Amino acid sequence: MIGLCLVGGGFIGPLHAANIAAHPRAKLQWVVDLDRAVADALAGKYGARATANLDDALADPAVNAVMICTPPRTHALIIERAAIAGKAVFCEKPVDLDMRRVEACGKVLRSTGTPFFVGFNRRFDPGHRALFDAIRKGEIGRPEILVLSSRDPEISPPDYVAAMPFGIFYDTMIHDFDMIRWLLADEPIEVIARTACMLDAKENPHRDPDTAMVMLRMAGGALVHVNSSFRAVYGYDQRIEAFGEKGMLISRNQQPTMLERYGADGIRQDGLLRFFVERYAESYVRELNDFLRALDEQRTPTIGFEDGRRALLIADAAVKSAKSGAPVAIVMEA
Repeated sequence: MIGLCLVGGGFIGPLHAANIAAHPRAKLQWVVDLDRAVADALAGKYGARATANLDDALADPAVNAVMICTPPRTHALIIERAAIAGKAVFCEKPVDLDMRRVEACGKVLRSTGTPFFVGFNRRFDPGHRALFDAIRKGEIGRPEILVLSSRDPEISPPDYVAAMPFGIFYDTMIHDFDMIRWLLADEPIEVIARTACMLDAKENPHRDPDTAMVMLRMAGGALVHVNSSFRAVYGYDQRIEAFGEKGMLISRNQQPTMLERYGADGIRQDGLLRFFVERYAESYVRELNDFLRALDEQRTPTIGFEDGRRALLIADAAVKSAKSGAPVAIVMEA
C-alpha cells in the first residue's frame, strides 16, 4: 500500500480523497488543511488523521507521497518541503504562478531526485486519449490545425478570481496548453491572445477576463486555436478538433447518456455534463492510477516538472500578449 497525505481539503481535495480511498493500492493517511475543521471532516470520512501542520504528516514514515490540492501560490513551497522530506509529489496544476518560484522548485526536485507528477488529468480522458492515439497512428497524416474549445458554465467565486488574476489562462487554458504540446508532440513558438469581459459587473466584479481567444504557431508549422468562456449556459463544453492532410478527428463533449428521443415535439437528447468533476471523473481516477503505478514500478511519472513549467511559460506568454496586444515569441529553453 502507498500511503498518501492530502494537502488541501477544500474544492478538489474531496474528489482526490475519494479516489485514493477507493484505490486498492493506496491509503489516505493524513489530510492537512489550515482549517482544522475541514481537515477533520475529510479525514474522518476515510479513517485518516487530520492536522493543520504539514510537518506532522511529513514526519510520518507511513506517508510515501504527498498530493497537493491547495491554492496555486502555495504549491512551490509545499512541493519543496515534501521533496526535502523524501516524499513523492502529486501536484495539481499549475506548479506555481511565479516562474521564478517554479525554477527554484525544479532545482529542489532535481537535487532530491523526487518523483513528481503534475495533475494535467485531461491527458487521461478516454476521448482525448483516443484522439492522441489516432494522431500517433497517422490517421490524419500531418496535423495542420488544432481547435480546442474550453468553456465553463460559470465564473469562479470572487475570492478565487481575486487571488489569481488572468485565471482564464492560468487555471483554465493551462490545461489546453498542455494538451497542445501532448497531442502534437511539438512546441509553440508564437502566441497571440485576446481577452474580454462579457459578464456583467455583478457576475464578474473584479473585471478579470472571462472570455479569451488564443492562437499559437507551432515549431512544426501547425496552427492552434483555443477559445474559452465562463458563460456556457448549456453545460461544461470541452471539445477538441484535429485537422490534418488526410482528414479530421474530433473528441466530443460528454452527456449523461447518448439516448435520443424522437417525438411529435422534435428530437431531444441529454444536455452536457454540468462541470469538470462530472466531465473528467474517469480521467481523475486514471491519473491517480498512473501516478501510483509509477511509484510501484520506480519509474519517472508520466507528466513531470518540465510539462508543468512549459505550460506555465505558454500561459505567461499569452497573458503578455493579451496585455500588450502584440504577438509574443515563446522560447522553450530547458
